[in-house]
Amino acid sequence: MVEKLISFSLKNRVIVLLVSACLFAWGIYSVQQNPIDAIPDLSENQVIVFTEWMGRSPQVIEDQVTYPLVSNLQGIPKVKNIRGSSMFGMSFVYIIFEDDVDVYWARTRVLERLNYAQRLLPQDVVPTLGPDGTGVGHIFWYHLESNGMDLGEQRALQDWYVKFALQTVPGVAEVASFGGFEKQYQLVLDPLKMQYYSVSMMEVMNAVKANNNDVGGRKFEMSNMSYIIRGLGYIKNIEDVENIAVKNYNAVPVRVKDLGSIQMGGDLRLGIFDENGTGEVVGGIVVMRYGENADNVIKAVKLKMKEVEKGLPEGVTFKTSYDRSELIGKAIESVKGTLLEVMITVSIVILVFLFNWRSALIILIQLPISVAIGFILLQAFGISSNIMSLTGIALAIGVVVDDGIVMVENAYRSISERQEEIDNNQQSAE
Repeated sequence: MVEKLISFSLKNRVIVLLVSACLFAWGIYSVQQNPIDAIPDLSENQVIVFTEWMGRSPQVIEDQVTYPLVSNLQGIPKVKNIRGSSMFGMSFVYIIFEDDVDVYWARTRVLERLNYAQRLLPQDVVPTLGPDGTGVGHIFWYHLESNGMDLGEQRALQDWYVKFALQTVPGVAEVASFGGFEKQYQLVLDPLKMQYYSVSMMEVMNAVKANNNDVGGRKFEMSNMSYIIRGLGYIKNIEDVENIAVKNYNAVPVRVKDLGSIQMGGDLRLGIFDENGTGEVVGGIVVMRYGENADNVIKAVKLKMKEVEKGLPEGVTFKTSYDRSELIGKAIESVKGTLLEVMITVSIVILVFLFNWRSALIILIQLPISVAIGFILLQAFGISSNIMSLTGIALAIGVVVDDGIVMVENAYRSISERQEEIDNNQQSAE
């Protein structure tokens, strides 16, 4: 079989060269299409269910949220394991699927089961799915640099402008905000005043919720004109909250400002984000979607940030905190350098020991084709180009070179001996 293959290759050199050229072109196409990343994704195939119920202790979260979810999510097809984690005000449930399961099929199955499990949770507690990313999906971190803008304003700018713009980039699963203060209206009630007016805290909460709303009315005609009636009730400033009527006390409306004070403050924080010990900053984490090309997504995010930066207030700019594309570029350059060094070294060795440039050319053709076939297989099996896979190719180059040198040297020796035997026979005949 091997002899026939070698004989066919020697007799049909054009076909062999055409096949080699096609493999090389296919390899270049695979390099362009194959996802490039610096870190291999070794995380499990999982779906995360996140539930928030602020103000409750971990034990309450475990008993009323995490346990009902874990017990009712069991039985989903192709699930390996389900893990639950409870902390102050938050619950996390990790559903681990088998490796061959499509991630979006898994998310659909979890959503179907959540529709049933949600009725077992406390009122107004809504579980949500985490982003369709992986454990190594944090590909880009940034923060805002500003002069004179406080952390609350920066967080509002990040949440209501920057975040929404960057989430439109193809391949981005989520932009998670960090740092700063989330603005909120804070009601500081006086117990003595509430007791005097016979007002409970629940009545105050219901009054504020009911008044922060727009309502619609009907249309009526007057003087040949049509008018649409609607009630405007959205809270826009502190004065609107202060003037909300809670109840009547001796035919006099009791407003929120009669029961305490209202102030603008920040939400409860469980941590801060600091830059090199110089102070707190506000920014975001770009999470890549499952199976995307990290290098392409980072480039698209940077282009989008240039557009977004034009709409930022004066003096506010972006600053990169973490950029994985630098590591990706260095990994690719390392493989390119290794390949070039091996090709030059092998060529010199062959030229010195064999004094034959055609033998060196065979090795130079063999190396890029072998690397191209490696990328074709990476693309076929859905393996990304990362540090581990690229390092494996770089190490395999040495094995390919050894094989090529042995074969070329043996062929060169056999041809030389055969040629010498023919020359001796001719001399004997003469």
